[in-house]
Amino acid sequence: MKKLFADRSGNFAIMSAIAIVPILGCAGMAIDFTRAMELQAELQNAADAAVIGAISERSAGVSQAINMAQDGPIPLSEAEAEALFKAQKEAAALDGQQSEDKNFKMNKVKVSVIKKGKDIKAELTYQATIDTSLLRIIGKNTITISGKATAVYQSQSFMDFYMLLDNTPSMGVAATPGDVDNMILATKSVKDSGSRNCAFACHIVSEKGVIDTTSNYFVARNNGITIRIDVVAKAVAALTVEAERTQSYSNQFRMAAYTFGETAQDVKLLKVAALTSDLSKVKSGTKDIKLMSIPYQGYNNDQQTSFDNALTKINAEIDTPGSGASSSSPEKIVFFVADGVGDSNKPKGCTQKLSGSTRCQEPIDPTYCTTLKDRGIKIAVLYTTYLPLPNNSWYNSWIKPFQAKIGTKMQECASPGFYFEVSPTEGIETAMKALFNKVVRTPRLTS
Repeated sequence: MKKLFADRSGNFAIMSAIAIVPILGCAGMAIDFTRAMELQAELQNAADAAVIGAISERSAGVSQAINMAQDGPIPLSEAEAEALFKAQKEAAALDGQQSEDKNFKMNKVKVSVIKKGKDIKAELTYQATIDTSLLRIIGKNTITISGKATAVYQSQSFMDFYMLLDNTPSMGVAATPGDVDNMILATKSVKDSGSRNCAFACHIVSEKGVIDTTSNYFVARNNGITIRIDVVAKAVAALTVEAERTQSYSNQFRMAAYTFGETAQDVKLLKVAALTSDLSKVKSGTKDIKLMSIPYQGYNNDQQTSFDNALTKINAEIDTPGSGASSSSPEKIVFFVADGVGDSNKPKGCTQKLSGSTRCQEPIDPTYCTTLKDRGIKIAVLYTTYLPLPNNSWYNSWIKPFQAKIGTKMQECASPGFYFEVSPTEGIETAMKALFNKVVRTPRLTS
């Protein structure tokens, strides 16, 4: 017996046999919990979509709630949320009968949609169990998964809007294809060869303040040709009326308005209307927004459109965003209207080939938008489609190569769901109102 107990041969096999159970248990834990986490992520996405859908404007439940005289549950929206959750779950191929790897059982789905004051709150909780594989070795046959999604439809949220309006020379291009044709026709007889057959209504005011009444700006004015900045100015004035009509409280919406500057000699963020709840002041300040003037054709190599600078400067104008629950805690929204093409002195960091050593013509760089969004500031983007100018050699050489990227980059700048592209022929005024109403009526996922 003494020799038997002293014999060490075969110990590795014995130790391996003893250790195999916990080793397999650990492996099973990694595999099964990874599957459980994947399933929970998919169920959570389905739950988030369900509560948002239940309180969206298209929901019959929300329509019912608007007409409710008192606070209380909204059964119709609750049924919609449960149906949406089921549809989202099935769309994600989460049916346990279809996938052995995701074989699970829904134990509980509970939905409540309640109207309380100005808010409609939807909440969905769920619980499911997923069958394990290797964890069964240590007696763990199932893993329980649970979660909750909540969304609030704030029908009367308080918001501050900071209108950032591109008035740089590129916004002097004729507004519609018809206006482009008329502008080219009207400039055929212009003596300055650099201005012939041109769709741009450059507003030339000398450094001494002398207005050149023969410049293309006045060619457009004298021939009844609409340019982009005219349409934007009119649309902003109309938007203030829409905001007044929409708000439930006199100070629910406040607005401020900025342009990129008055003159090319002094390019800086220009406040044309200070932040105020008196929207008539904003309307008065923005109705006559002018195109940025230049002292002569080709001044400063046409480097007057810096989105980088404008977005950086307006970021400094905006204080900390609130929840929107009260006038003392308003949400902050930048309402950005532009054609999306930057043209500035940017020798480093330009996303396109430089013209010369400093001139950077490029689609907007969304990095500067991200800085605002990271602070909790929302950005609503109205992209006024940069119309092709096939008769313009500069356009063909420098803008046309990235034409397809302009809208994409503008959309990247916007907060999710707050992007609208519109050509002047489609109606900027209508589009601006539609985007505004989407911002003020969008349900907010709170958790």
